[in-house]
Amino acid sequence: MLKIKLARFGKKHQPHYRIVVNEARDKRDGKYTALVGHYTPVAPKELKIDVEAYEAWIKKGAQATETVAALFKRFQSGNLFPVKKTGLSKKAKAKATATAKVAEVAETVSTEKTEKIIEQVVPTKTENKGAEETAQV
Repeated sequence: MLKIKLARFGKKHQPHYRIVVNEARDKRDGKYTALVGHYTPVAPKELKIDVEAYEAWIKKGAQATETVAALFKRFQSGNLFPVKKTGLSKKAKAKATATAKVAEVAETVSTEKTEKIIEQVVPTKTENKGAEETAQV
């Protein structure tokens, strides 16, 4: 069975892939039947696919791998390398919510403590009335 798959070329940490038609059980980087396109995932990012050749091989019975099918779909849409959404990661979001909760708890605890201290230092109105009544008797 023929597969349309990626064959890795390039240096360490600088991958460059050829999109090739190859026997499914052959080596990844071995000889290939046909070259359909190429893909460079690192800067400068590049994706080129010969659409006619790709579709011709699909009609002949070759099956594209999941990765190649996704790359082909991206190539057809015209948005080759979509911009990633900027925002906080899950870890940063969790940290921010935890910090907010800690601050909220600390605020409530501090207000409770200050209320207790105020009650101890300043007598309440009911205590003042009781002291005045005993003084008047």
